Amino acid sequence: MIYKSPLQQGRLISRYKRFMADIERPDGSQITLHCPNTGSMKNCLYPGQRVWYSDSGNGKRKYPCTWEQAEIPVLFNGETRLTRAGINTQKANLLVEELLNQKKVPELASYRVLKKEVRYGQENSRIDFLLQDRDLPDCYMEVKSVTLAEGDGLGLFPDAVTVRGRKHLRELMAIRKEGYRAILFFCVQHTGIERVAPAKAIDPGYAHTLQEAVKAGVELLAWQCDITSESIHLSRPLPVTL
Repeated sequence: MIYKSPLQQGRLISRYKRFMADIERPDGSQITLHCPNTGSMKNCLYPGQRVWYSDSGNGKRKYPCTWEQAEIPVLFNGETRLTRAGINTQKANLLVEELLNQKKVPELASYRVLKKEVRYGQENSRIDFLLQDRDLPDCYMEVKSVTLAEGDGLGLFPDAVTVRGRKHLRELMAIRKEGYRAILFFCVQHTGIERVAPAKAIDPGYAHTLQEAVKAGVELLAWQCDITSESIHLSRPLPVTL
């Protein structure tokens, strides 16, 4: 995914009211950004950190600029590295869609039809992607954005208790029981993450349900993003450990 124009840079002052963040620009002026992230953003928020944002150019929007990325210090073998995270969770599905259309996921390259936001399940859900091919079983895929880095390459999901996430796992297990493929796809928008695991200390219920889902045949995939001021795209698979 290439941004319409290179992202602009600033320094974080604070995030507040969940969807707003104040930053200071290089000229010393301050602006309020829209923060498109419903999570806690644990380990992603550091006052004074570098941030990057896009400008819609739409004067009718109350907050025309959107927070897209953040620079985050992460420990590797006792040394601090500056990494970059894509904090715009609305980008996750777009990134995965791009990857699927490019046929870069070997496990899914044979599917020829891609549908989005299809209603399904017993709990009134919508699946992020439904992959279909007349010679293959339907494949239901739920996407989750991962930005919580704990150091030494470990990334965790979720970053806060997620009742909705457990619901999605139950739906995937039910679909798998019906004989279809079911996949949970971790979109890792963080250059400091090399493997993904459930955040047992944050949401033990989700971690337990994830283990049950894997036992029921739900597949787990994780891919990491390359992130720059000009573009962001999924580039490599990562291991998932339980």
